[in-house]
Amino acid sequence: MRICASSHILDAMRELVRACKAISAETRLRILNIVMVRECSVSEVMQALQISQTRASRNLGALYDAGLLSSRRDGAWVLYSIDEEGLDGHSRELLGALRSMLAKDRVARQDVARLGLAKRSDP
Repeated sequence: MRICASSHILDAMRELVRACKAISAETRLRILNIVMVRECSVSEVMQALQISQTRASRNLGALYDAGLLSSRRDGAWVLYSIDEEGLDGHSRELLGALRSMLAKDRVARQDVARLGLAKRSDP
């Protein structure tokens, strides 16, 4: 029985470490900030953050691989959103703390403002 409890704790720690590594880059924090507002395509992320397609895709992939984002296909677009159902308690708390912190950040607010003007362009 003790082995199972230890295994569960290790799994939770691994998930938290994976989430922390994923948010260790400014671009990924900025992406999380806008995806917390609404689901986004790669082109919307590019426009809101004013970054290249390669950079947007690479960083969305890192957040997806860490289990923070989910994706769904809508016609020609792949849309990314926070993986509300898949998040464990630690990751949920981490995102809540980030949401509070980013709400006070000037760059994060500018990204959200640009997101309001962003259009889904052809992939």
